[in-house]
Amino acid sequence: MAVRVARESSMAGKLLLRFDDICPTMNWAVWQEIEHVLLDSDVKPLVAVIPDNRDTTFRLSPPRRDFWERVRLWHSLGWTIGVHGYQHAYVTQCPGLLRINRVSEFAGLPFDEQERKIRLALRIFGSEGLAPNVWVAPGHSFDTTTLRVMSEVGLKVVSDGLGILPYEDDEGILWIPQQMWQFRRAPFGVWTVCLHHNFWGPGAVDRFRNQLARYRKQISSFPEVLTHYRGRAHTAM
Repeated sequence: MAVRVARESSMAGKLLLRFDDICPTMNWAVWQEIEHVLLDSDVKPLVAVIPDNRDTTFRLSPPRRDFWERVRLWHSLGWTIGVHGYQHAYVTQCPGLLRINRVSEFAGLPFDEQERKIRLALRIFGSEGLAPNVWVAPGHSFDTTTLRVMSEVGLKVVSDGLGILPYEDDEGILWIPQQMWQFRRAPFGVWTVCLHHNFWGPGAVDRFRNQLARYRKQISSFPEVLTHYRGRAHTAM
């Protein structure tokens, strides 16, 4: 039995943890509990921050005046900060490259408009002493124009796509796939679990704590994946 467990552990895939829709007016009551669980477990997630949120869906609590101080704290802890669009305001009905949703903040817009939004987003981060390089598109919707803008402004990592292993494309952008919205066994590859805490109900944090404990040995971090897969060519997997 011990040999079998060891063999399964060595073959297990890596899990990455990502939290979307981080903003000053998010569900802080739930987030405080999540943060304690993450710190206790020494798990370093990707937190996808909306730099100038205009989506009323996420007006769930009074705005935290210390929001950016908290973001800087997460960064100092080794958490990865992601650029979650600009205002999380869907303005087109273009599904983008992945065709997961039919609305977008970016897909379908001309280069100049996409560049304007992304530069404004990065300017906000920069004014707060942060220089993130991971792109997390609202609604998983972006297009080839978005990728051209990313190359132009120095965003070199995409957290999205449905592959099994990260890879670097011809433009030097590293794609780290995001394929799951809940924990489950991953026998091979790198799998990003994307969680949306803003609407978690009673018992959700306890379930998260239990799942985190169950899968802890498989959980990696974005810096580790970046180091390991930077430069890897795109293959069938």
